[in-house]
Amino acid sequence: MKGFWQLFDRKLWKFLLVGVVNTLVGSAIMFGLYNLAGWGYWVSSAMNYLLTSILSFFLNKYFTFQSRAWSARQVVRFAINILLCYLLAYGIAKPLCRAVLFGAGETLRDNLSMFVGMCLFTGLNYLGQRFFAFAPSRKQ
Repeated sequence: MKGFWQLFDRKLWKFLLVGVVNTLVGSAIMFGLYNLAGWGYWVSSAMNYLLTSILSFFLNKYFTFQSRAWSARQVVRFAINILLCYLLAYGIAKPLCRAVLFGAGETLRDNLSMFVGMCLFTGLNYLGQRFFAFAPSRKQ
């Protein structure tokens, strides 16, 4: 059980702080594109993560996980993590919200599923960045 509690350290709080910034910017992008521009669920949510992932990479690399190494491998691992977390989170959220809110309108279901997807993405992304994208190498 000790290993589980080690997840709740300074890195988590820094990650959440970076996440607040990314969430504010990304939510404006995603919900604005969906509700104001009339773009669809997948395009609106994808644009959110495409645009905010660049900011997230640099803030989490240097501020949160204090990773000073630089390699194409690390960038690729970060991109793979973002892609997998996005597909899992939003792929789970949409059918889940559709099933739970089967009598509700499409706009309400999509907005709620985008919110649920954001929450799922955050948890998965933290684990992926900490233990995959920015994990210290065995040499360190």
